[in-house]
Amino acid sequence: MRLRQCLMGSLFVLLATGQSALAETTTSQSNGGTSRLSALLGMEHSALSILPVAAPKADKTSGAVDLQYDRGWLATQPAAKGGQDFACLAKALYFEARGESVAGQFAVAEVILNRVDSRAYPNSVCGVVNQGAGGRNGCQFSFVCDGNPDTIRERTAYEYSAKIAKVMLEGGPRQLTKGATHFHTGQVRPRWAHRFPRTARIGSHFFYRQPT
Repeated sequence: MRLRQCLMGSLFVLLATGQSALAETTTSQSNGGTSRLSALLGMEHSALSILPVAAPKADKTSGAVDLQYDRGWLATQPAAKGGQDFACLAKALYFEARGESVAGQFAVAEVILNRVDSRAYPNSVCGVVNQGAGGRNGCQFSFVCDGNPDTIRERTAYEYSAKIAKVMLEGGPRQLTKGATHFHTGQVRPRWAHRFPRTARIGSHFFYRQPT
């Protein structure tokens, strides 16, 4: 800081001296005055060159996810992998919504994560997805209890589901379903659908938010 003040003081003196020299040069029109002015301007340039330069501010938005609900955007994302919650979410999206649009799959992911955040449901993705398995009240997600083996036969569809799971687990925006905690297809009409406010319809799925 002290060095900067000294340099700035010297620069002020140099500028003042340079102005005097310029006045003398203008008056006399002599070659000697012109040389003296050039020398002073060179000294000024040298003083400026050693002053510290402030670093540019970091762009805090540069790392933000530019989320787009289409397969073209998903295709540009790197292959996804992760731990247990990632595997449970990717599998749920594959078996519950792989026939839906990209937005439809993101919407189902929102429902699962909204349940994780709710005190009314387990506090992990795997807990939410597998809730009710083996119990008397049945499963929350049909693929868990339909008796069919969880065999992934459509590899590309699963890769898309996995990428969606990764984006959402890393904090992707939940902007499609307005806090929905339930969904169903148009082929069924659960009893709770008459009591819960509907928040969205995306593809063949209807979304609802459980009243608090």
